[in-house]
Amino acid sequence: MATARDITLTPSAAARVAAIAERQGKPAILRLSVDGGGCSGFQYRFGFADAPDADDTVAETDGVRLVVDSISLDLVRGCAVDYVESLGGAAFKVDNPNAASGCGCGSSFAI
Repeated sequence: MATARDITLTPSAAARVAAIAERQGKPAILRLSVDGGGCSGFQYRFGFADAPDADDTVAETDGVRLVVDSISLDLVRGCAVDYVESLGGAAFKVDNPNAASGCGCGSSFAI
């Protein structure tokens, strides 16, 4: 089983997840998964979860949980999920040390 050190949720991302979850009346659990596709080969997907699944790795920051399934974990091990605001907009961003390359939009990557 993977440890919480395998994934990280920054305080900025945790605060944003908590705000969205409260507004939607959902638990503060953000799911990160990886799908095939996107402009670089793999694509990040974010969504809210009602609870962690049995095979999930869970990281917790300020009472907010980030969950990643065991298959996706192999592609994002060591990553940090952040929330960034810039002139171009605001979004969750994955800092993935496994990605050999990415795309301009930041939502897909290659290994």
